[in-house]
Amino acid sequence: MGTVLNIAPVSRIEGHAKIAIHLDDAGNVEDAFLHIQSLRGFEKFIEGRPAEEVPRIVNRICGICPWMHHLASNKAVDGAFGVTPTPTGHKLREMCQVMAHINDKILHFFFLAAPDFVLGPDADYAVRNVIGVVKAAPELATKVVKMRQLGQMMLDKFAGKAIHPIAGVVGGFAKPMVEAERQELLEGTRTLLDFACYALDFAKTNVFAKYMDTIGTLGVIKTGFLGTVDRADGSFRIYDGKQRLMKADGSYVDFEGVDYADYLGEHVEPWAYAKMPYAKSWGEGFDLNYENPKGIYRANTLARINVCEQMSTPKAQAALEEFRAAFGRPAQATLLYHYARLIELVYACERTIELLQWEGITDPNVRAKVEPKAGRGVGIVEAPRGTLIHDYTTDDNGCIKSANLIVGTTHNIAPMNMSVKQAATSLIKGGVYNQGLLNQVEMAVRAYDP
Repeated sequence: MGTVLNIAPVSRIEGHAKIAIHLDDAGNVEDAFLHIQSLRGFEKFIEGRPAEEVPRIVNRICGICPWMHHLASNKAVDGAFGVTPTPTGHKLREMCQVMAHINDKILHFFFLAAPDFVLGPDADYAVRNVIGVVKAAPELATKVVKMRQLGQMMLDKFAGKAIHPIAGVVGGFAKPMVEAERQELLEGTRTLLDFACYALDFAKTNVFAKYMDTIGTLGVIKTGFLGTVDRADGSFRIYDGKQRLMKADGSYVDFEGVDYADYLGEHVEPWAYAKMPYAKSWGEGFDLNYENPKGIYRANTLARINVCEQMSTPKAQAALEEFRAAFGRPAQATLLYHYARLIELVYACERTIELLQWEGITDPNVRAKVEPKAGRGVGIVEAPRGTLIHDYTTDDNGCIKSANLIVGTTHNIAPMNMSVKQAATSLIKGGVYNQGLLNQVEMAVRAYDP
């Protein structure tokens, strides 16, 4: 009989998962599975609740990206009630969401992914962690901690909470911004932009250049991609826009979020705890064969920079041009998610500055009048881990009748399984493996920041 290698838990991710690698009698990989073990259940929790309460409930889905759930939920309730936020309310929501992206990207790249690259994938697991990074690169670690703290405290001070926020409200935002706050946020964001540019340059020199062979082989699969783009010119967007579903050959279709069910299906495997979205509109069904997948697309950072025509901010656009010159469009290598993550970090800082410099950002008119009623609304934002969909139907009293959520990570459960199997198959031969090889299998998962 064969052997099952269990990696439990998968370390340095933002949720809970384990990997099961099934070896045949010869010690080669027969199959491999990524098991996501969390049960959320929020779709049932919120039934019967007044819809305006829901944005303050669903932000508990994730302690790392609560702003994304908070704002997607507000957008869904806006739609159900037929209300359009004021321009300033809209911009303040986007600003908070983009600022939350800054903090998340610093957290993932430096705290969770960096140990594999700074210390090396074969380093002893006892030191292959953030403490090991601090000891190996204390100056870098100090800078990272200060920047992460700065970003979190800026959001906390302006919006009241950096985690489990309440500042977004149906129809707009709970409070206006005053000039002193604007100036303070501008100063802090300019500091963060300097760091973002430094981080990208550091990674290109000290990480990506040294691991190109690994990037080109580990967990590599060929799939389609899903992300949000500007309705007018197809440029990169994370708060509002149209959805773009791209095939592996680069062809694509755009659709409005309210129509997502016409393009995306949700598949369930008997061994999985979570739904697996797939591209229903491609008409090819669902197949996890990593050499010839069917219906599989990916979301998250790499997907977003693949589907967009360009970045809408100058430094991020320059970085995207360099990236595409090296890796093409669409880029498929899984570990390039890390590179894309740092391009997005630059964009998030630049976009926050743009929003703070918008002439109406301190307008006190931050919320439109709201009347609860029956309706359906679909709220979509780009969470760090992918396209986040909240779909609510309300009754005549404005209470939730039904809800469907597709969380960012969920889009990538199928491709993560494919990347795990590809990595395990390429690394484990004849029953020979060690902790370093098993960690490389984990690295294929960490790239998706699940």
